[in-house]
Amino acid sequence: MAGRLARFDGARQGLGVWLLEVVVTLAFAAFAAIAGSEWNVFERLDLPRIPVEEGDLTTGGIVTLAAIVLGTLIAAVAGGKLGERFHHRVDRIAFEHSAPR
Repeated sequence: MAGRLARFDGARQGLGVWLLEVVVTLAFAAFAAIAGSEWNVFERLDLPRIPVEEGDLTTGGIVTLAAIVLGTLIAAVAGGKLGERFHHRVDRIAFEHSAPR
């Protein structure tokens, strides 16, 4: 999305798209916290338990969350920069073809 919208400042456009993604994700997380166990589908399933301590799962979850946040931020900014590059190339070609000969 940032690549398509990025006309002049792709990095800023990518950051804006990423921030929008974070806000939407937080809104869904808030809804899940408010809804509570009423919407917890996994609680109703009879799944086998993983023989791992909760502390290890928490640490792994935090590391994974940090990697996802950083990875999506880098991808959004890079997508914006690539889109900006694309638009510059298209503008240059259009200018060359529209110039009087």
